[in-house]
Amino acid sequence: ARPPTRSDISATQARMSAHVASSVPARARVYPRASTVSTRRASATGTRARFETGSSRADRCRSLSARDGCLAGASRVPCRASTPARSNARFAVSALDAAMPFDNEARAAKRLRKLKIGIVGFGNFGQFLARRFIQNEHTVIATSRGDYEDAAKKMGARYYRDPDDFCEQHPDVVIFATSILSTEATINSFPVQRLRRNTLVADVLSVKQFPKQLFLQRLPDDFDILCLHPMFGPDSGKGTWKALPLVYDKVRVGDEQSRRDRVDNLLGIFADEGCRMVEMSCEEHDRQAASSQFITHTVGRMLGSMELADTTINTKGYESLLNLVNNTSNDSFDLYYGLFMYNKNATQELNRLELAFSQVKAQLFDRLHTLIRDDIFDIDGSSPEQLKKAWEKAGENMNERGYKERLIDQVNSTGVIGGSRDEHAGKGAESEAPSR
Repeated sequence: ARPPTRSDISATQARMSAHVASSVPARARVYPRASTVSTRRASATGTRARFETGSSRADRCRSLSARDGCLAGASRVPCRASTPARSNARFAVSALDAAMPFDNEARAAKRLRKLKIGIVGFGNFGQFLARRFIQNEHTVIATSRGDYEDAAKKMGARYYRDPDDFCEQHPDVVIFATSILSTEATINSFPVQRLRRNTLVADVLSVKQFPKQLFLQRLPDDFDILCLHPMFGPDSGKGTWKALPLVYDKVRVGDEQSRRDRVDNLLGIFADEGCRMVEMSCEEHDRQAASSQFITHTVGRMLGSMELADTTINTKGYESLLNLVNNTSNDSFDLYYGLFMYNKNATQELNRLELAFSQVKAQLFDRLHTLIRDDIFDIDGSSPEQLKKAWEKAGENMNERGYKERLIDQVNSTGVIGGSRDEHAGKGAESEAPSR
């Protein structure tokens, strides 16, 4: 037999390729993208060029896949897929879209949303906020003048008695939850120089112009400033925060996106809890708070001084007053004094309240004119001229402020109008005695 020629070998290879191709389903065939050396070299050169120009990770992965496909096949013989192809295209997953063990981008993005929040002043309100922050998986550290280490440990926070140790933990956010009266002294003695230069500083005071000016004067220029006022407390916000107002003012925030995101993350805690977010300037807040919050505390303390008691015939309105007394009595007098002292609009509202009470009181006693005149003047046997003069004189007396004050004193002391109790008793006896 003659040795096989080159044409015989090519024909044999062609028959083998056709036989293998006929036994493999069309959808499972995998063909190389290129088979020539020149094509493989061009693909490798293009891949290196894209790596050098700083292309994205997805583009680099596609380039590597293309290069590997070129280098893999020097033969035109199709190969069987290692796993059968899925019949439903909806479940086909690209290798670039699949989760990789080294791909931590999603987890890193989630960690960025979690903050390390430092609370200065770990009293009732500071602990009230800390519990909700921890429930939202944020890290909380705290410092205060008192010893709250056990309370912090119980809720999962870390407590530092020394403010220097607190600042060296480098919290992302520092919230001052101190009383209004002690805020200035706390800021003056606080080691802010140990904090990071771009720290976000916030407050939760019930007045806003005062802490805003204080922060702008005492804090470094690199610090971000956010003024907050949760219009609720441990009593009203004990359960849900849904529909409770949170007033905020972005006083100073840096241009970096990370610093803006940090502010949004902090505000997002309250928004996720269902708070009604109200962006308002500190000046406008104090103006409105004087007409609402300060007046509420004032009326509540006035009613508390009256020692109102529960009765068996309480109305809904009376129960509302009792609830108001209970809510305001739980707050310290220092808080009430701070609302008055550090809000320049409070004095005006207090004067308006006093004037309104005087007007209502005057309206009540003006209604007594007719009864007073009938009691003072015996008009049954008078002539028309005498009756007219008596009414005119009584009207002049009623318009005198001194007369009204004497009348009020008389009613309060004797309980009767126009004379003493003895005089009224004598008039009654005379009317009952038989005429002679």
